[in-house]
Amino acid sequence: MHPSDQSRRLDAVAAARAAGALTEHSAAAIREWLTAPRYAEFSPAVAERIDAGAWRDLDDVFWTVIPFGTGGRRGRMYPVGCNAINDRTIGESAQGLAAYVASTLPAGATPTCTIAYDTRHRSEHFARLCTEVLLAAGFRVFFLRGHRSTPELSFAVRHTHSDCGIMVTASHNPPTDNAVKVYWRGGIQVSPPHDAGIIERVMQVETIRREPFDAGVAGGRVRFVEQEIDPLYVAAVLEQSCPGPRDISILYTPLHGVGATAVVPVLRGAGFERRRVYAPHERPDGDFPNVPGHVANPENPAVLTGPIAEAAARGDDLVLASDPDCDRLGAAAPLTTTRGAAWSTLTGNQLCALLCDQAIAGRRARGQSRPGDYVVTTLVTTGLVRRIAEAEGLAVDDGELVGFKWICAAVDRLGPDRFVFGTEESHGYVAGTHVRDKDAAVAALLLAEQVAALAARGRTIHERLDEYFLRHGCHRERQINVMLPGASGMDRMREIMTALRARPPESFGGLDVVRTRDQASLTSWTPGSTPTPYQGVKSDLVIFDLAGLPGAGGLLPDGRFPPLGNAVAARPSGTEPKIKFYLFAVAPPGAAADLAATKRSLEARLDALEQDLRSLVGV
Repeated sequence: MHPSDQSRRLDAVAAARAAGALTEHSAAAIREWLTAPRYAEFSPAVAERIDAGAWRDLDDVFWTVIPFGTGGRRGRMYPVGCNAINDRTIGESAQGLAAYVASTLPAGATPTCTIAYDTRHRSEHFARLCTEVLLAAGFRVFFLRGHRSTPELSFAVRHTHSDCGIMVTASHNPPTDNAVKVYWRGGIQVSPPHDAGIIERVMQVETIRREPFDAGVAGGRVRFVEQEIDPLYVAAVLEQSCPGPRDISILYTPLHGVGATAVVPVLRGAGFERRRVYAPHERPDGDFPNVPGHVANPENPAVLTGPIAEAAARGDDLVLASDPDCDRLGAAAPLTTTRGAAWSTLTGNQLCALLCDQAIAGRRARGQSRPGDYVVTTLVTTGLVRRIAEAEGLAVDDGELVGFKWICAAVDRLGPDRFVFGTEESHGYVAGTHVRDKDAAVAALLLAEQVAALAARGRTIHERLDEYFLRHGCHRERQINVMLPGASGMDRMREIMTALRARPPESFGGLDVVRTRDQASLTSWTPGSTPTPYQGVKSDLVIFDLAGLPGAGGLLPDGRFPPLGNAVAARPSGTEPKIKFYLFAVAPPGAAADLAATKRSLEARLDALEQDLRSLVGV
């Protein structure tokens, strides 16, 4: 770059900063990417955007350093910028991971990594880039060619005994995004202390060293393993199968993602012959063209609208949907077995309960049940999971933080031999010990077997839910995501959380707050009392337990909190200005004739909780 051009562009950056078009961090970072030798390959692209006056884009991708969170880096793809996913930020991530992993091994040991990728734009490119960085750092790499699921990556890390794993995926984010998920030995997403150690190394990266991918293949240091891993992974999932009816018709949508490599062969292997893939979503495509809003998230009922319409017209029994990397599952089914019955989607919490029940039943059918069997879930997942599991004689750990790695860490801590089921409300489920992550394929298997068994008795899964409600109390839940945009968004988020702790509300929706639980300080208190400590893992989460159930506000004889009843919980994001609120409404068991009215009453209660919550936080 000619010195006069360099000077002119630096002057343009200064002028843009003075005019308020750039933040101070953006201006400083742009100058560095334009002039520092380590960014030489990116400086022409930065210069091009300066010449075009693309200040809004430049400010967006340079205003901060994209965080390497506890599971990896995720964000918008853009050719340059420290706050975007590009060759530099992905390369830094792989370089930092390589340095940390090597530091944990004995001298002279050869580190290993397994790598896979999904159907998003540039996913294969980023997977090959990570491989090249690891090769230069002395790694051997097990590489899965073609689109594969995140749970298969977890399985592959375990099977190959790799020191770490990389999955290139942004899960259910918009098409503009991509990411790397980082896994540790045993196929679990990185957790303390390794997460902090990797982040420290990533932030220290100056130079990114690479060795050609093809040279690694030719030298035997890159080994393609998909033909070995694919059948082993499917067989491992099928170990969770149990005998029973199979005479149902299933319509499955991969939402343009990788699910055809996981869910389809599992359903085939389990004997579900009447199955087909929803054609408009079948083709792998990172634009997710036929999905409403182009966001392929099975948590959103709208993505199932098209499949439900086809399934209802053709008389199917079940619709299944997995997200692009096939670790989350959504579903819908007819309300009754009557021909032409209306269909309804199932919430994540409802699927938690249904699949927990089926996992327990399947373990018994296979003759594997034993004393001490247990289920794991999170602090903000429906209390119905604990009520179902305990009624079946299982132990329950429902004190885990949000994030499936915490569920899987509990499995290793408590012992995998007696683990039955793990779940969280955001459509994540796992049974078995073949992976240490959520797995849409095993969830699809469990739900299909449950629907088939119920259909043989003339029942649906919605009617099975009603049976739980009659036995354990009717449960309704709702989640609200509050975005706080703008430069002051993070400050506003912290202000809200500070106020909730300092001045807890006295009531929500007409129900008194009978106990506040602060997971950050691990203390709880009832109105007018002194906070008392409890055991747990610290997290930025506050739970307000509400009146309305017998014994609300009290503790169980063993000192534990009871299953979630009426409650409101608040959890801020650690990387963006967003707070997620969880609302819970529960009624005691009642008569079948009153159930419809009870459901309506609980929905009205959720409306009231939401109204009070929005008034309280001003959104």
